[in-house]
Amino acid sequence: MESLGTFLKSRRGRITPADIGLRTYGTSRRVPGLRREELAQLAGVSAGYYTRLEQGLAETASEQVLDALARALRLDQVETAHLHNLARQSASPSLREPGPEEPHPRVLTLLESLGEATPAIVLGRRGDVLAWNRTGHALVAEHLSFEAPHDLALRPSIPRMFFLDPLTRDLYRNWRELARVHVAYLRLTAGRYPTDARLAGLIGELSMRSDDFATMWATGDVSDCTVGAMHLRHPTVGAVNVDYQVWLQPDSPGHRVEIYTPDDATSAEALRALARQDSGDDEPEPRPKCCVTVRASLAASPTATTCCHCPARGV
Repeated sequence: MESLGTFLKSRRGRITPADIGLRTYGTSRRVPGLRREELAQLAGVSAGYYTRLEQGLAETASEQVLDALARALRLDQVETAHLHNLARQSASPSLREPGPEEPHPRVLTLLESLGEATPAIVLGRRGDVLAWNRTGHALVAEHLSFEAPHDLALRPSIPRMFFLDPLTRDLYRNWRELARVHVAYLRLTAGRYPTDARLAGLIGELSMRSDDFATMWATGDVSDCTVGAMHLRHPTVGAVNVDYQVWLQPDSPGHRVEIYTPDDATSAEALRALARQDSGDDEPEPRPKCCVTVRASLAASPTATTCCHCPARGV
C-alpha cells in the first residue's frame, strides 16, 4: 500500500522554498521541494526526529506533531486525515482477506425510492458496484449485464473499468480528470483499510497493467470524491453532461451511493431517454449474449478477453 514516510516525502516534494518565502540565495538544490531540515524547522520538530519519521524508524508520532506537519505541508482536510490514518498503521500491516461486501437493506430501499428517473449506483470500499438502478446501469455501463453486481465473480469494478476497459475509457470525455479522482480516492481508502488484501491486490494489479494508473499513483495525491462533473459520449444517447454527488452511509462507512443529475436540458432529455429505454418503452437492439458476459468478466477479472462478435467496438 503506502507508508507514512512515502506520503510525507511526496508532499514535501511539492512545496518549493518560494512557496514559504524561503530565500535560497541562488544555491543549487538536489531536491525539487523542501529539504527535510527545512520542513522540520517549519513544523517545530528536530531534523533528526523528522528524518527517522520519514524513514520509518520512529515508533510513534503524536497528533500534535502530525498536525504541525500537516500545517507546514499545507495539507487540506482530507490529506490531513490520510496522514493520521497512515500514522496509526503498523510498519508492515498483516493483510487479511475480507468477506464479500453487501449493500445495507436501507441503501437498497433508498436506491429503489429514487426511481428510474435519477441514475444511481451503490459502490463498495474498493469501487465495486454493489447495486444500481436501471438508468444508472444504462448511463455508466450499458455494455455489462444489469445483473452483474449480484454475481461476485462478475461484479463490476469501477477502477478496473476505468483503466482496463476501453469502452469505459471511451465513454468519458473528461476521462483523465475522473481517473485522477479515482486514483486519489483509492489512496484515501488504502489509508483507511490498510489490511484489506483485495484492495492491496487491486492497487498492485492496476499499477502493473496500466501505465496511466502507475503514473497517477506515483503523484501521491489523495482526495475524497464527493462531488464533480462527468462529461460522457454515450453510445446510445450521445453527449451527456451530469453532476455526481456521493451520499455516505453511516451503517457502512465504506459504502457510497453515487447519484447523477443532468447539467443541462439536453442531458436531462438524454437521461429521460435512457429511463424510457430501460422501462421497455424504447427497447434497443439486444447485444449478443457473449458480449455481455465478456464485458462483465473483463470488469471483474484481471484477465482481458476478446469477443469475436464485437471487433469494431474494440472488445
